[in-house]
Order: sequence, then structure tokens, then C-alpha cells
Amino acid sequence: MPRPDVDLTAYLEELLERVHDDDHGEPHELPVLASADLDRTAVALVDVDGQVWRAGDADHRFPIQSMSKAVVYGLAIDSVGMQEVLRHIDVEPSGDAFNRISLDDGSNRPANPMINAGAITAHSLVEGPDAAERFVRIRELLSAMAGRELHVDETCYAQEIESAHRNLGIAHLVKALSELPDEPHDVVDGYTRQCALEVSTVELARIGATLANDGVVPGTEERVLSSRAARHVLAVMLTCGMYDSAGDWVSSVGIPAKSGISGGIIGSVPGRCGIATYSPRLDVHGNSARGIAAFEHLTVDLDLHVLRPRHRDG
Repeated sequence: MPRPDVDLTAYLEELLERVHDDDHGEPHELPVLASADLDRTAVALVDVDGQVWRAGDADHRFPIQSMSKAVVYGLAIDSVGMQEVLRHIDVEPSGDAFNRISLDDGSNRPANPMINAGAITAHSLVEGPDAAERFVRIRELLSAMAGRELHVDETCYAQEIESAHRNLGIAHLVKALSELPDEPHDVVDGYTRQCALEVSTVELARIGATLANDGVVPGTEERVLSSRAARHVLAVMLTCGMYDSAGDWVSSVGIPAKSGISGGIIGSVPGRCGIATYSPRLDVHGNSARGIAAFEHLTVDLDLHVLRPRHRDG
């Protein structure tokens, strides 16, 4: 992954120094997130061979939140097939906030799987004999990609489920106007547990690297997502993963990515690496301010934009 003349560890440490003084933004209002240490900053990179580079608080764990949406969407595709998933969830950038209660006026589908309406529907499409087993499948997949058995932050789960009225409203709307394959309360409970799984920045980078590696866990021969699902997930991440700032992201960064309100951003450069950042200060779109700044430097310094021209030899 790295050029031979680049010391990636030193580069990542210097990168964090560049973005660390950016103090605009605030943590999310959920108590377990609002109490985060605002000085924590981390970056990690994992290439498709499984090599790891890190800097800052890269082993600090926090709830995965919306960054889980991309992986669960891929699992839904492998569970019921692409056509069935597309029948339930569109793939169009919405320009809306992540938690808006809305469906397409014509099809009654959520706009895409990266907003809550689409993510809740994707969660419900994962096959299993019951809601509990569906969550087990999701946790096992994320654990395999992260390289460690992941566990739920029970405090985060309890706080979010207590105030899950908007997500319940979204689930009931999908159930009433479209199709939700399970009962709204069961789906929202499982979705809330999914978002409360704890990860570190390094583990997020491993998840991103698995998507970048066509669904195979880097450094292993273990395929956890089909090639088709992995490629489709990356396409939707590129166009929809950063919510209503997705257009700016594609232009300035150009890496398939997904943010989370806990302060993480996960990115995947196809065929090259997974990248993750963490800083709990959020901008007006709900994305990590320092994380965005770090990705803006990374894409230029390491030539990662997926729309970059291919260099010819000779």
C-alpha cells in the first residue's frame, strides 16, 4: 500500500498534529457520547494484505453507530439477494438529514440504506429465525471483519432505546406504507443494539479494508461478503455515506466512506486499504470535524481519490 519512500506511522502522527487544534463542533447530545473526551483523536490504516498503521488513540473503543449501516446493507444483499433489497431500498442520494422521517413519494422506499429509514429496513432484511438471531448474524459479521468479538455498550443501548421515538416512527411508517419484514419494535431494538457495538479506530479500519478487499478479510482467505455485495456497498458509500454533505465529500475526498455520530469515519479505497478516524467533535452535518480534515489531507498526500487518473509507466 505505501510508497517505499513514505514512513506511514510518522506520516499519520504528523497528520494528527495538523488536525488536532481544530476545535470547532460539539459531541452528540446522547449522554454517553456527550461525555466523550474531546481531546481524543485517532487515525488508522489497514492495507489489503492486513498490515496496520496507526496514530493517536487508535485502540480507544466507542459505539460504532451509523458506520454499521454499510456492512449490514451488504449482509442484507447476501441474505435475500440484490433485487429483493432494491425492491425495499433505493440507492439515490437524499440530501436529507440522516434521521428524517420520509419515504419516496412514488415508490414508498427509503432513499438509500445510509439514512435511518433505509438502514432500519436493511436490518429487517437480514435473514434469521427471529430478531435475536438476526442481531447475532450482524454481530458475528462485524466481529469477523474487525478481528475481534464485538460487544454491545449496554449504557449506549439503554440510552438510545429509551429515546428511540423517531426511529420507531420511521419503522412504523415503513411498515404502514411499504414493507418491513418484521415488527417495528423488534427491528428498532435490534438496530439500536447494532449501533451500540463497540469498536476501535483500528478495528474500523480493518472493516473498511475488508470492503476494499472485495469482501475478504485482509491477511486471511476468509470471505465474509460476496464480491457483488462488497462492490455495491462501496458505490452507495461513495454517493450517500456522508449524508447531506455527500457531494462535497465526493469532490474533495473521493473515498467511499461512512460517518457515525460517535465521531468515527470509516473509508475504503478499493483494492488498496481501509482507513478510519476518530474525534468526537461533530460538524453541522453530524460528521467528525477533525475526521473530515484528516481525510482531506490523506486523499491528497497518499493519492487516494478513487477518480484519480491512472498513471502509465514509461
